[in-house]
Amino acid sequence: MRGKIALGYFVILFLLGVFLLIVSGRIVDLERETTFLSGHDMQVHELTYLIEKNLLDMETGMRGYAITGNLEYLAPYNDGIVKWRINYAKLNYLIRDNPVQIQNLNNIKATIEKWISQGGQYAVDLKRTGQEEELRTYFKDGTGKAIFDLIRNQSEYFRSNEMALTMNRIANLTESNHKLFITMYVLWGLVALAAIGASIFISKSIVGTLRLVTKAINNIAVGGNMSERIEVRTRDEIYDLGKATNLLLDTIEREQWSSDQINHMSSALQETADISSLCRIFMNKLASILEMQYGAIFMLTNEEEMERIYAYAGKGNGDKTVLSTPIKLGEGLVGQCALDKQMIVVDELPTDYISIKSGLGQTAPRYAVIAPVVFENHVVAVVEAASLTKWTAYHCELLNQLLNMMAVSINSVTTRMEIQKLYGESQVMNEELQVQSEELQVQSEELQNHTSELIVLNSELESQKIVAVNAAIELEKYNEQLEQSSRYKSEFLANMSHELRTPLNSMLILSQLLTENRNETLSVEEQDYAAIIHSSGNDLLGLINDILDLSKVEAGKMLVEMDAVNVTELPSMMSGYFDKTAEKKNLQFSVSIARDVPDLFYTDEMRLHQIMRNLLSNAFKFTEEGCVELAVTKLNSFSSANFISETPLLAFAVKDSGIGISEEKSELIFEAFRQADGSTVRKFGGTGLGLSISLQLAKLLGGHISMESIQNEGSTFTLYLPCRENESELETSPSSSPSRTYQEAAAAVEVQGIHKESDLDTVTEAQYQQLKGRTVLLVDDDQRNIFALEKGLEPYDMNLLTAHSGYECLQILREYPNMEMVLLDIMMPNLDGYDTLCIIREELKLMELPIIAISAKTMKEEREKCLSAGATDFMGKPVLIKEVVTRMCRWFDIRSE
Repeated sequence: MRGKIALGYFVILFLLGVFLLIVSGRIVDLERETTFLSGHDMQVHELTYLIEKNLLDMETGMRGYAITGNLEYLAPYNDGIVKWRINYAKLNYLIRDNPVQIQNLNNIKATIEKWISQGGQYAVDLKRTGQEEELRTYFKDGTGKAIFDLIRNQSEYFRSNEMALTMNRIANLTESNHKLFITMYVLWGLVALAAIGASIFISKSIVGTLRLVTKAINNIAVGGNMSERIEVRTRDEIYDLGKATNLLLDTIEREQWSSDQINHMSSALQETADISSLCRIFMNKLASILEMQYGAIFMLTNEEEMERIYAYAGKGNGDKTVLSTPIKLGEGLVGQCALDKQMIVVDELPTDYISIKSGLGQTAPRYAVIAPVVFENHVVAVVEAASLTKWTAYHCELLNQLLNMMAVSINSVTTRMEIQKLYGESQVMNEELQVQSEELQVQSEELQNHTSELIVLNSELESQKIVAVNAAIELEKYNEQLEQSSRYKSEFLANMSHELRTPLNSMLILSQLLTENRNETLSVEEQDYAAIIHSSGNDLLGLINDILDLSKVEAGKMLVEMDAVNVTELPSMMSGYFDKTAEKKNLQFSVSIARDVPDLFYTDEMRLHQIMRNLLSNAFKFTEEGCVELAVTKLNSFSSANFISETPLLAFAVKDSGIGISEEKSELIFEAFRQADGSTVRKFGGTGLGLSISLQLAKLLGGHISMESIQNEGSTFTLYLPCRENESELETSPSSSPSRTYQEAAAAVEVQGIHKESDLDTVTEAQYQQLKGRTVLLVDDDQRNIFALEKGLEPYDMNLLTAHSGYECLQILREYPNMEMVLLDIMMPNLDGYDTLCIIREELKLMELPIIAISAKTMKEEREKCLSAGATDFMGKPVLIKEVVTRMCRWFDIRSE
């Protein structure tokens, strides 16, 4: 049988092997063709476009040089001359097996060389020798353009031929795939036919016997005739299966008979109500089941003795009558069996043991069994049985099962008798409890009413819970949408900041240079123009910062840093900001501090000054005559419709005699991008962000801003802040936590003040002289910024090198390993400033080289990211030349030390 099955499997596996060899061969061919198509053809197309790009770079460089005369424009021209020949050689190698395409490529080469000699190089030579008139004639005639157009036509023709070859290869590949599918279907059919034939051959030899086995098993499943046995004529594995099935039938038939006897015994024992009847029925049934001729059952009366309850065939035997006297534990075989809890089997009984009598005669039993009746590991009775025939292990096992059932029945009857006894006693108690039950009935009815009310209330609570869960799910979805919207808004503001700060950088630097008029070539009026441009640029920068501040506050991403603030310094600081403005507008400006105001209190100094500058700027802007006052006082408490504080406060009141605000517009002015006068003919400009940002910052500091105004008479804006005189109050004061208005404040602090000259260190003449002869590399992809920095640093006699990308920066540093400093722009295409920093530090090993990173993104995390990437210092756009010089001198001093 095993050989037949193995032969069938061998045929199937052999055919599968042949199938796999054929299919794998075809798949390898298809992979080879696909690899050639994706590698060769795509590379040919790519090289064609690269050659055309090289020519465009050459033409662009040639034209740039011809127009400006700047030799830097020849860099792409010379680079293109080298690269197009390299790409031509690669392309010529790839199409070496196609004579037609080689000829087309040679035609392109000849036309390119003709354009170089008669067009590109000719124009360069004319410009280099100063033949401007001949150069203009060359461009006017269009000779070079005609040759270049011919190159484009030849390249397009070459690509169209190559595309036709590619499509032909794709068609061949498709046809090969179709043939592969046909081959697979045919081979699968052959394998299927072989498998079917082998299965039919093998099944005929084993199905007959298996059917007999199945029939026998079905009889077992449905409880049918168990007497039938399987007859097997073969001498193989099927013979062993039939023999094992017959043994299984014998075992199941015997177990079914035992189960029937146990069920009969169980049914009989359930009908008894006392111990005597139970023992009599059990012994009579046991005699018929196990062919027992004599037997007796002894039950424990106490922990030391047993007495006989019933004896089967135990009367009328004279002196040999079954014992009826009590038996102690450990006495005789019965007492020993109760003590050991083990069955005792006695073979070859003596002839005078006891007589078995019938109507025809008598005889003596030969075998005896003494077994305990155990319930929950306690012996409750002992059964002794005598028989003429020897019991097998099967009989002993059946006896154990019957004794276990007897133990349960004894316990049940005993328990039932005790219950009946207790029931009689409980009847008396029931009469006593009846009275109490009537009383409890009244209470139960009251509880039932309460229960009904609770059920209704619980139902309402369940409904409210479902509504609350649904609301929570909706809130979660809405929160996710808000987070996504906030992320889009942050990305937009970051990109907007970069796109505005980059051109603003060069505009501020160049306008500052024009204002300084170092070469004394500008008139006073032209200097005023430059100053206006510089001032307008700074106004635009302030607007950008206001928008970013408002966005951070609204998103809950503004960090407040609580520290000690010296209130006594506030008058001098505010006077430094606004004295010139007051003098220019002929206004009186004063700052007063009440005597009870402490010298120090804890808040965020930078945000406090920002709010004060916004409020004072508005006061000066809307006041044409009169005065502007700043008064600082202390309040023990404060209460209004929008703000309540029971702890001491400092009040910073800004009062002016300006135009005032009407009552209907008093709430409008605190909204972003809204002003009291929003008409197209308004007199005063501005974005309307100052008061909105100030109010939000005040809430972050735990305070509030109020306003009192009378139109055409003036306004008073008052900032209320918690008066925390000790650092411990930062944790204990309820108003010190910005969570009252904003639950969280993330760490997103803008790099402040990089464009203010007052914040810079003073650079001595010796430090300026230190910059002479220094070799410094300027890296920026924006030519405007490069130009502005070059012009700004020109008076310091430094050796300035420029790079327009990260790759060009690395190339220059490899050529000039003794570079003394690098000014590196962060946001550049292809290779940005971060990756460039990593390569400089890790690959070029220039660990001591000072590198100042410059970025239009001025957030705190941007500075930390640049420094962690390897930058020595960080500056945000727009930058001032004076600050750049200061930073450079500082790092040259540190390096020399």
